[in-house]
Amino acid sequence: MKKILPLLFFFSILLVKRSNAQFETMKDSVVQLYGIIMTADSLVGIPAVSVSIKGTTRGTITNAQGVFSIVALKGDVVDFTHVSFKPKTIAIPRNIEGNQYNIVQLMVEDTFYLPATIIKPRPSAEQFARDFANTKIPTDDIEIARQNNDAAKRRVLMQNTPADGGGAVAMQFRNIANRATYQGQLPPMNIFNPAAWSEFIKSWKRGDFKNKK
Repeated sequence: MKKILPLLFFFSILLVKRSNAQFETMKDSVVQLYGIIMTADSLVGIPAVSVSIKGTTRGTITNAQGVFSIVALKGDVVDFTHVSFKPKTIAIPRNIEGNQYNIVQLMVEDTFYLPATIIKPRPSAEQFARDFANTKIPTDDIEIARQNNDAAKRRVLMQNTPADGGGAVAMQFRNIANRATYQGQLPPMNIFNPAAWSEFIKSWKRGDFKNKK
């Protein structure tokens, strides 16, 4: 037992030194990458350029002045992409000294060729007026919100939409609270409640009690 203790102590020291060495190696390989992305013709900063480390999920975008900053490793490949410019790729050198690396990356504007569009006039003013009057305009967000808040539509949804978990729990809690409130006495009867009669008459006029196939 006395011989084992020095060996265990020796191996523990070796493990600590090895862990420290691995940590120092990893720490030395980390690089803070700074840079600015500019146009190649006018040297103007390009905002919203995607900066991503190839093969990883790490990335960032440039600010309004085209400046970016991201943590990478020595030897990583960095991709620069933008919808209006040709993509660029650089590799961080492995032999740089320190943990900071600055670049100025130029990007060339890309050209997109769209298919030709042929505009033909209507044969007559009458046909144009007829087509213009019968054209269906897509519903905008305000009209969709108005339709979703329509009272009749909400009543139909309330009748046909099953309650979710939250609604079922809330209904159960309300029933428990009502039973606890009227514990030891008769609960109120809606037949003598004028508000309930008013709501019943309104529902009857709306046709809520009609059978819907």
